[in-house]
Amino acid sequence: MSEFEEAAQNSKAWPFEEARRLVKRFPNGKADGSPMLFETGYGPSGLPHIGTFNEVLRTTMVRRAYELMTGGAPTRLVAFSDDMDGLRKVPDNVPNGDMLTQDLHKPLTQVRDPFGKYESFAAHNNAKLREFLDRFGFDYEFVSSTERYTSGAFDDALRGVLRCNQAILDIMLPTLRAERAATYSPILPVSPKTGHVLQVPVEVLDADSGMVAFEDDGERIEHCILAGGAKLQWKVDWAMRWVALGVDYEMYGKDLTDSGIQSGKIAKALGGRKPEGLIYEMFLDEKGEKISKSKGNGLSLEQWLDYGSEESLAFFAYREPKAAKQLHIGVIPKAVDEYLQMRGTYPDQEPDKKLGNPVHHVHVSRGQMVPETVLPVSFGLLLNLVGVMGADVTKDQIWGYLSNYVEGADRVTYPELDALIDNAMAYTRDFVAPTLKRRKPESMEAAALQRLDAELAELDESAAAEDIQTIVYTIGKEGGFENLRDWFKALYETLLGSSAGPRMGSFIKLYGVANSRRLIAEALG
Repeated sequence: MSEFEEAAQNSKAWPFEEARRLVKRFPNGKADGSPMLFETGYGPSGLPHIGTFNEVLRTTMVRRAYELMTGGAPTRLVAFSDDMDGLRKVPDNVPNGDMLTQDLHKPLTQVRDPFGKYESFAAHNNAKLREFLDRFGFDYEFVSSTERYTSGAFDDALRGVLRCNQAILDIMLPTLRAERAATYSPILPVSPKTGHVLQVPVEVLDADSGMVAFEDDGERIEHCILAGGAKLQWKVDWAMRWVALGVDYEMYGKDLTDSGIQSGKIAKALGGRKPEGLIYEMFLDEKGEKISKSKGNGLSLEQWLDYGSEESLAFFAYREPKAAKQLHIGVIPKAVDEYLQMRGTYPDQEPDKKLGNPVHHVHVSRGQMVPETVLPVSFGLLLNLVGVMGADVTKDQIWGYLSNYVEGADRVTYPELDALIDNAMAYTRDFVAPTLKRRKPESMEAAALQRLDAELAELDESAAAEDIQTIVYTIGKEGGFENLRDWFKALYETLLGSSAGPRMGSFIKLYGVANSRRLIAEALG
């Protein structure tokens, strides 16, 4: 047993705690020797957002933890798309809403693509999901609900639902309002007239042949639900899928807690059992509201990657899954720097500490080793550098400063930093530059700035960042400020135009002594 395998047995990191529940349920593996099946679900009624990606990532982290704890027991991950659901409303964040209105109630795989690129709306959204999962290197099997229903793969499970129709009604009806209960059916037939997914009472005629009867636009229809003739209400569908596929682990959001309870009861009625799984808290937008695909009030996957690294996104998703977190543009810089900071501590940690370090799970989930490269500057420092250099700054100019700051620093040596420069330039352009506003220093602040300028005048460009930081610190201590934070805040607001900023010794070293003195002159002028 490797050091990691041994440490995994007692690790308190949440992926190992989750995996431990699977080991407890199946101490000798599954009876038939089949792989442990992990599942994630996606509803392609709207564009995929970070919450969707987050579920695949976290599930993969548990999967890898399980494999480590069991010495490499076989596993599978299924990314299941509920693309046979009927389109119930037009999302707010897509074009051609009038066209989608005409396709309401049809299965998502029959709804036209408002972007005009794919054969259906579901195909478009499924492709976007797969593109991002592939970019992150996830090992997964994409499964389409429509394909499973129409191919007959779910037919035996559908017969089981028909046989258990009354038992399922007994589970579901007490949970519904009276008006909903009056029309509720576990089966949603697809109308042979309109192609709509109907929510109507259904009479089971013959479970073995899949025949049911229902009223469609005033006419009694006898209809076979097999081979794509119907789909199931989603709670029933969820339970049927658990049983039909043999799902062992699936996590879901806190908003589905009650649904998970009902689906677990239905799975038992169908002769199966509810899988293990984490109930995680939801991501919130900057107003504290739940992120919704249809509202489009969250970050898109592309947006995060415009302004931050892939690893920072995975790092953000890993942290505290049972705590609600706000997810908006403003959290990206902190996530980038916290990821880099935690990565810096990883090489010197003992195995148990490494397994508790988020960066371990960030990289192992993608089949990678944790990089040993330490970047010479933080993302926050990059943002400040780009901010003071102005909107016309070029990437070559930024590398010019970095190469003076760290001998030999270039694109080849630090390709990761090269990508972060792109992120910093985009973030500064779109969110920082419009807010920057330098204020004039007050009298005590002006005196301290004059002293800082005089001290810097005695230095050359080879001065060390720590020596410069000592000068800045000493001036603040002796400058009459009640709190050193007031001095640093004054530096940020008068020199950088922001209320927060970097370690000033590092910034002055990076930006250059002469350039920093020009900033001071502009502030005092």
